[in-house]
Amino acid sequence: MAGRPRSFDRDTALAAAVEQFWREGYDASSVATLTAAMGISPPSLYAAFGDKQALFEEASQAYAQRMLDGLDRALALQTTREAVQRVLEDTARAHTDRATPPGCLALTEPRLAGQRDEVRRRLQARLDQGVSEGDLPAGTRTDELAAYLVAVLRGMSGCARDGGAAPEVRAIARSALAALPG
Repeated sequence: MAGRPRSFDRDTALAAAVEQFWREGYDASSVATLTAAMGISPPSLYAAFGDKQALFEEASQAYAQRMLDGLDRALALQTTREAVQRVLEDTARAHTDRATPPGCLALTEPRLAGQRDEVRRRLQARLDQGVSEGDLPAGTRTDELAAYLVAVLRGMSGCARDGGAAPEVRAIARSALAALPG
């Protein structure tokens, strides 16, 4: 037997859930705050998404995909310096965009270590490419540099979440770029 048709747009509700988790984190986002943000009832949430955990997984995956798509575009730039500079600049801009919550869900939420590791892995692959192409000095510890860059990105997110303005977050980005060898 088919149930009643949904009286809401699932994609719009999912986008609202992403923003709620982004603003408040998983633990502070109750089913009540989620359904209020999404404009749906708890039974509708359960019918459409399962439970809070399943909703979080879908929401964080949608968020991460957008973030990783942007990261990949930046990392595709011709030189390693251009790629890292774009990553840092895009991050500063995104973390302080007034149209979205400050900071970054994937870089801030403790449950998303796997997504942070994917960012680190992609950064390291681009840094490895830079070494092989001569953009970075031979012997550059790309594993350490990638971990450092993720730490910087997380710091930029934390700064923005704590009220840091765009100039302050961009200054962190400039300092990190100055640490890039070569």
